Amino acid sequence: MMADLPPNGSGSAAGIVQRARDILLRPRESWPVIAAEPATAQSIYIPYVLVLAAIGPLASLIGGQLVGVSVLGTTWHPPMGAALTSAILSYGLTLAMVFVLALVIDGLAPSFGGQKDQIQALKVAAYSGTAAWVGGIFGLIPALGLIGLLFALYGLYILYLGLPVLMKVPQDKAVGYVAVVVVIAIVLFLIVGAVVGSVTAPSLLGAQM
Repeated sequence: MMADLPPNGSGSAAGIVQRARDILLRPRESWPVIAAEPATAQSIYIPYVLVLAAIGPLASLIGGQLVGVSVLGTTWHPPMGAALTSAILSYGLTLAMVFVLALVIDGLAPSFGGQKDQIQALKVAAYSGTAAWVGGIFGLIPALGLIGLLFALYGLYILYLGLPVLMKVPQDKAVGYVAVVVVIAIVLFLIVGAVVGSVTAPSLLGAQM
């Protein structure tokens, strides 16, 4: 049944929770509903992406300050200034990465027999990130970071279910489409990590000396 899934259910706190829960627990049923929803880039980003993308950076910031990061048996608390800069930069780049990934998804669609549609592509990029963003809550306890990684891996399955539905890609070409998008998403993720690291590493290293 799809009728009980709320249309465009991300405009309020309750809607954000409901949409995230549906994406995580019922992705196969949720994607057709999302595909049929009228939307704009603003309605997709605000407040859903803005709220969920903040979970990981905020949790990591708090976890690093309260619990600390264990390295070779030694617990270390990152300097607040560097940690805050890292969180803000990571958050901002994540928001940008969603948009860039949507452009990639839209641009590649015809190559795999799909239809170009920027809003549908943005829906895929935004909502398939739900699992990774929710898993970011485990940053509150850095030692549980592996669980957050498992959430991110589950997000790849959610992406696999959503891409052919929203971009109207034939099922026999969906695996190749997903594979290319996943590789590009990983590259974007590594770029974000490299940028954040290059900005904050000098402060972190200086604090350890």
